[in-house]
Amino acid sequence: MTLASNSSEFTSCSDCNIRYRAVCATCDADELRKLEDIKYYRTFDAGQQIMFEGDDMHFVASVVSGAARLSRTLPDGRLQMLGLLLPSDFIGRPGRDRVMYDVEAIQKVTLCCFRRKPFEQLVETTPHIGQRLLAMSLDELDVAREWMMLLGRKTAREKITCLLSLIGRRTASLHLQPIADGLSFEMPMSREAMGDYLGLTIETVSRQMTALRKDGIIELEGSRTITIPDLAVLMAETGDDTDGGLLV
Repeated sequence: MTLASNSSEFTSCSDCNIRYRAVCATCDADELRKLEDIKYYRTFDAGQQIMFEGDDMHFVASVVSGAARLSRTLPDGRLQMLGLLLPSDFIGRPGRDRVMYDVEAIQKVTLCCFRRKPFEQLVETTPHIGQRLLAMSLDELDVAREWMMLLGRKTAREKITCLLSLIGRRTASLHLQPIADGLSFEMPMSREAMGDYLGLTIETVSRQMTALRKDGIIELEGSRTITIPDLAVLMAETGDDTDGGLLV
């Protein structure tokens, strides 16, 4: 495990920005107090490793702010990004002694951490925590299936617009903003990280982002701030028949 700084920015569950989306979302006051007893905050800078594959799993955590990636590195050095962790997402798996993937901060990340053994005991004895963790796991499974379709069948343009839609809607939901035209958000990933996640080269990602900007589908301010003038137009580019998939 990589050591990181403790964070004093967050102190109370009741003041937490992910309170009603994270694993504690359905906890009552007594259950929150039990979580308070075993939680602590840690902050990791962009590029810092949070967990290494194969390490002992000392803690599980909820992402409070920032973004991280799950990945595995093949024996020949090739890296495959397996998941994107955004605020309210859960890191780690109760019942597992070892970390299954590398977890790396791609932005400055603050985690609400729980010591694994006490958290496992709470899952067994506290229905709301166990039920919420199950619901989040099933949502994650649905997202993984959608992502299999995206990686296997969609064009580069469709892949990128799907990713922009997912991150934009998640960001708006977290900040209680309307998911509507003019949606603006900061992209947590570099062009290179987008390519790793989508199975595209950085050149392809850059070309597609430029094309989307020229076509008026997105507006760019700097390298990371993205505005979607017309959400329906963006969704039409995703290749989906629905509203763009799950919002979790």
